[in-house]
Amino acid sequence: MNAVRTAWRITCLNFRAQLEYRTEFLMNIAIGAIWQVSVIVFATVLLTRFTGMGGWDTSDVLLIPATRMLAHGLFVLFLGRVHGLGRSIQEGRIDAYLLRPMPVYRQVQLQYFPTNAIGDLTVAMGLMVGALGRSHLDWTAGRISYLIAAILGGLLLEAALFTAVASASLRFPAADYWGRWLEELLGTFGSYPLNVLPRAVGGLLTYGLPLAFVAYFPAAVLTGHGHTTGAPYWLAAASPLVGLVAYLLSRFLWRWSLGHYTGVNG
Repeated sequence: MNAVRTAWRITCLNFRAQLEYRTEFLMNIAIGAIWQVSVIVFATVLLTRFTGMGGWDTSDVLLIPATRMLAHGLFVLFLGRVHGLGRSIQEGRIDAYLLRPMPVYRQVQLQYFPTNAIGDLTVAMGLMVGALGRSHLDWTAGRISYLIAAILGGLLLEAALFTAVASASLRFPAADYWGRWLEELLGTFGSYPLNVLPRAVGGLLTYGLPLAFVAYFPAAVLTGHGHTTGAPYWLAAASPLVGLVAYLLSRFLWRWSLGHYTGVNG
């Protein structure tokens, strides 16, 4: 509980520090929203020009970017500082974290308050409300619970991927560039059904880079397309659990990598 109270107090101080510059605070929120403009354009084009995609109705397709964006916004808010950690490693700032009586991973997450996450989440919640409003599904307690679990699983899976990159950066600081590549892939392929892609690409984004588990598989299970994803139904349905397991494994990898960290100059 002491750790939770300390983290909360630091977060509040970071938030107050952001509020000291109101114009910059509002601009960062706007930047977070504008950053998602490509998804908004995609949703608008989908609604106005197409009746569906890859055998999915428009209302079903919208659930994919809505889930992905909400998971991403929560990731940016709670665990997103791990993205781009390679820069701190290259500049040697992480060495100071090793001297403090707080876990390094927690210190990384408490560096600053991610104001842009407010913009991300505003757009994401708007898209989710729109997707649910157009959905023809019967949103029972079971479906709602699974959707919440899927969003949390997507949050943890994205955190796991960037934690793995950060772990690699402890040994190879240039690995930070992998994070930018990963962010591009998530933004490019995460908003529509992967069955519209060649099978080899879909397989890579399922078993190589598990992007499909963030939003595509959960949306497929919710909308009745779970048997047409090209993956076993049980695996698609287990997406929230996959996110949790992946995050736990990434934290073990982080601890192991940190234990073998010898400084930016080796």
